[in-house]
Amino acid sequence: VQLVESGGGLVQPGGSLRLSCAASGFTFDDYSMSWVRQAPGKGLEWVSAISWNGGSTYYAESMKGRFTISRDNAKNTVYLQMNDLKPEDTAVYYCNTWPTERLSWGQGTQVTVSS
Repeated sequence: VQLVESGGGLVQPGGSLRLSCAASGFTFDDYSMSWVRQAPGKGLEWVSAISWNGGSTYYAESMKGRFTISRDNAKNTVYLQMNDLKPEDTAVYYCNTWPTERLSWGQGTQVTVSS
């Protein structure tokens, strides 16, 4: 079982990034998936979730209207499109199953929002 996050980087405030999480070793479309993040010196913060078939999506209040979660079950991948990024979005972003994180965490992908 493996989760591999990618797509992070350094971006200016107001910029955009698209994160990907490639999953393997389990039946991906049996599970809802989520993105969570961890800012420096802080705990895990839930960001967004998507149902097994992509029919339902959920967002933390501060991400609504800026982030879009999606998934491609044929590719065993979940995505997070992040627009209008703010310095407070700086964190390491991780994916896992939802609502219970059933899998070992991947290495995450670093997002840094700075001018």
